[in-house]
Amino acid sequence: MGHFVTRRWTPDPSLPMDPRFSMPFEYEAYVPEEIADMDPVLPASVSRVLQEADEAVRELNDDLPSVTGLEALARQLLRQESVASSRIEGLVMSHRRLARAAVAGDDQHRDTTAESILANIAAMEHAITVTSALASLAPAAIVDVHRVLMESTRDARIAGVVRTRQNWIGGNNHNPRGAAFVPPPASDVGRLLADLAEFMNRRDLSPTLQAAIAHAQFETIHPFPDGNGRTGRCLIHVVYRRAALAPRFVPPVSLVLSTNSDAYVRGLTSYRADNTEGWYLDFALTVIKACRAARRLAQELDELDERWLAQAGNPRRGSTARKLIQALPAQPILRVSQVIALTGARTTAAHKAMNDLHAAGVLKQVTVGRRNRAWEAVGLLGLVDEFERRLATPESGADKPMRPAPYLN
Repeated sequence: MGHFVTRRWTPDPSLPMDPRFSMPFEYEAYVPEEIADMDPVLPASVSRVLQEADEAVRELNDDLPSVTGLEALARQLLRQESVASSRIEGLVMSHRRLARAAVAGDDQHRDTTAESILANIAAMEHAITVTSALASLAPAAIVDVHRVLMESTRDARIAGVVRTRQNWIGGNNHNPRGAAFVPPPASDVGRLLADLAEFMNRRDLSPTLQAAIAHAQFETIHPFPDGNGRTGRCLIHVVYRRAALAPRFVPPVSLVLSTNSDAYVRGLTSYRADNTEGWYLDFALTVIKACRAARRLAQELDELDERWLAQAGNPRRGSTARKLIQALPAQPILRVSQVIALTGARTTAAHKAMNDLHAAGVLKQVTVGRRNRAWEAVGLLGLVDEFERRLATPESGADKPMRPAPYLN
């Protein structure tokens, strides 16, 4: 089990401070036990659900319905996961606004929320493609995920910077008095990160169990000044990819976790209180639900793709129009330059394809930034929002979502 250590908080006299926060006091910080060699002994009922979750991830990657654009689906699932992971941290944005920000470039007035969410997408991509491919993980690999997450945001100064001071969750911004949770002292962070990396290198555990433990342990260490939640959820997918369970598709775990963030926090709290079985079970059920939702989304994207092809008169295979339709789920709003990059077409062919799809009702013209024209895939953003709304609505059938539902503005 972990343990608490008593520490003394002494305010920095050089900083201006309200007198209410200027007095020194003692507080307790939680230091988790090391996990590199842990040997979880679980009831058969929990082990069975963990095995079901492993199989659900494997089936998502091996047995999906016939999806025309597998890479586009993979990109869409990754975007959904990244947006949801950001939403848990209070970064809320519609998919339409995010898509416009992604193509607006220098013409867009700075949108710091969009910057942070786009950075989260980049961090997820980095974790899945670069970090997961490393022969052996070290603390530097985890730090690098955080660097990618933060380096293009207004908090770039802390990108990849492991904390050297005490941090805390909840309470006030001045000191840890009244905090909901106080992570281990900074002097323990390096040792605990090394232990976590060693644990993630193991190959003798259920991937879902390993992901559940790695994520909860990382959030308990809380090694960075900010961005811990988003970095920690990236590590879930590092575990699945390194286990070769998810070589193609990311199960949108954060999307389900964000459905009830209070329960998510309670799960992490129970892990720290040594009620690990409850956390493992909840996490496994979350993974199963995420995989089922992803399979349904895959089918709906396939059906939308077929409608687009029919509206466009079933363009021939290999044509720019057909390539573009297949790429749309990954890029709901795009410019001509992106069409050229996605399809490999010449400029004239790209313009013709976009004009033809616009005439067929597959694309509609929109304005991004201050003056640039772009084209939006008709029906895609509505489908994505409905996908999230279903997950956000309690399974009892009540109409009111458990969290704010997606909106289109």
